[in-house]
Amino acid sequence: MTTNATSSTSLVQRLRGLSGEVVKFGVVGLGGVFVNFGVSNAVLHLTGWAPVRCSVIGTLVAIAANYLGYRYWVYRDSDAASRRREITLFLIFSGIGMLIENGTVWFATYTLGLHGPLAYNISKAFGTGLGTLFRFFSYRTWVFKAMPEVPAAEPAPGTNPATSPGAQTPAVVEQAELLLATEEVHHYAK
Repeated sequence: MTTNATSSTSLVQRLRGLSGEVVKFGVVGLGGVFVNFGVSNAVLHLTGWAPVRCSVIGTLVAIAANYLGYRYWVYRDSDAASRRREITLFLIFSGIGMLIENGTVWFATYTLGLHGPLAYNISKAFGTGLGTLFRFFSYRTWVFKAMPEVPAAEPAPGTNPATSPGAQTPAVVEQAELLLATEEVHHYAK
């Protein structure tokens, strides 16, 4: 029975952690949406360029803003040992998300023949939603990988873990040593 209680507690904790991650991702993403729509609509109305070109410009500016939010707020605890790999994957998955997003603008404009600000913004909003779903799962799965969790040290037999001073210290020390070892290997690999 304790196995079920432990696994259900673990599942509840993971869902709480995921919900916090989703909220943070949404806040950064919402800021990116405002940047994306603001820049793309400004470029569209000020220059008169083609809708897809304006949408791509807005998306590129939002990608840059979002990277900063994801790296330094949402996924600040993720493994930063290989920043070059992270940025490369971020740009690849952002590019795919940009194709998804701007593909809907292209489809609405050139296939469906929908023109005007309302059609532009509706197609951009639909594409942004699809691109956001893709980005969320790809970023959290491949780009901003979490540090491997080190299992907590078992208390010595016959001791009460609640009253043992420093019972969690070995796990913290092990995790710090793992982090330092990763940084040293990465530093010497350059």
